[in-house]
Amino acid sequence: MVYQPAAGARDLLPLDVAQKRWIEDRLQQVVHRWGYHRIITSTLERMDTLMAGGAIERHKVIQLQNGQDEELGLRPELTASIARTVVTRMAEATYPQRLYYNTNVFRRNWERRHNRQQEYYQAGVELLGSGGLLANAEVLLLVANCLEALDLRGWHLILGEAGITKFLLDAFPTYVRSKVRSAISHLDRVALDTLPLSKELHERARIMLDLRGNSADVLAKISSLNLDADQQEAVNNLKSLIELLESEGKFPLILDLSLIQTIDYYTGIVFEVVSNTDGQAQVLGRGGRYDHLLELYHPQGENIPGIGFELSIDDLYQLLASTQQLPQTTPASNWLVVPESKNADAAAFTYAQKLRDSTNLVRVEMDLGGRDAEAIRNYASDRSIAQIAWIKADGSPTIEAVR
Repeated sequence: MVYQPAAGARDLLPLDVAQKRWIEDRLQQVVHRWGYHRIITSTLERMDTLMAGGAIERHKVIQLQNGQDEELGLRPELTASIARTVVTRMAEATYPQRLYYNTNVFRRNWERRHNRQQEYYQAGVELLGSGGLLANAEVLLLVANCLEALDLRGWHLILGEAGITKFLLDAFPTYVRSKVRSAISHLDRVALDTLPLSKELHERARIMLDLRGNSADVLAKISSLNLDADQQEAVNNLKSLIELLESEGKFPLILDLSLIQTIDYYTGIVFEVVSNTDGQAQVLGRGGRYDHLLELYHPQGENIPGIGFELSIDDLYQLLASTQQLPQTTPASNWLVVPESKNADAAAFTYAQKLRDSTNLVRVEMDLGGRDAEAIRNYASDRSIAQIAWIKADGSPTIEAVR
């Protein structure tokens, strides 16, 4: 019998891990420089926690049952878990809180496609306790800084505003609103034209479909739609944000007020990071502002504004694999320490530990016996080990460079 991983699961071999860590380390260096601290939440969550914010549909959660008949699920995303943790475990925290994560998430293969992936890796940040222009700008500039650290080319950011988009959708009758939303989210002009709408609403739907492109043009179009005072303020805030981003230098931005996220808890800006490699658009990450999510978890219903994003490590890996930036081999050991006789075993371990105690990272392997000198040299050469230390019983070494 050949044992295989569970359907939708996978194993990462040492080279896979080295390449994944290459990405994660660069992202971590960036978020540390911005003052973010890592948070680790439970892989298992209660189903009521996962469903409270409307972050994901129940059928996409891999569910478990414990001995107390408590409904549990493997986390399909991190925002709900972090919201729960912050309001229950960090009640005395000083805001803003800058948190980041780097972890795996799970989503059920509900379409039952053969070997469809069900475990994914994500990195992301949450900026909690601060709203407004500067917090929005920080998160978007942080996204750009992360992608620059990976030397990723050919990407752009699609920026929307959930509050404005929901306001525009509210003009449509409730019985047809979900169909309008679906047609707009899929950029399906044909589906829009076949909906039973008045001439005025058809025109409004077409305008919404075209609220995408150069920021100045899109903002001019939206201003013609008789916005109320709150929505006009949202437009003005969006304009100020774009001006601030553009003042920081070239920012590859597309304004898209037809952008509709599947998650309903977003209240302000929403965005997607999209790659255009070889003419193929691929979403690498997404995020947005959620100013009423944490109050759903807070024991007293206290409101704590938040904004964050996630980047797909899996998709970044696939994109970077073709650029030869990722490590092509696992790191080689620096030393192979070999006891020349059984009497030299203890001395060899002592010498190896002395090498490992260097202030710099030194990789040291011990030869475990059973090979002659030629086989040891061949092993060291095959593994690209730089030096062999032959250790005598008195602890004295003979150093040999490996060719």
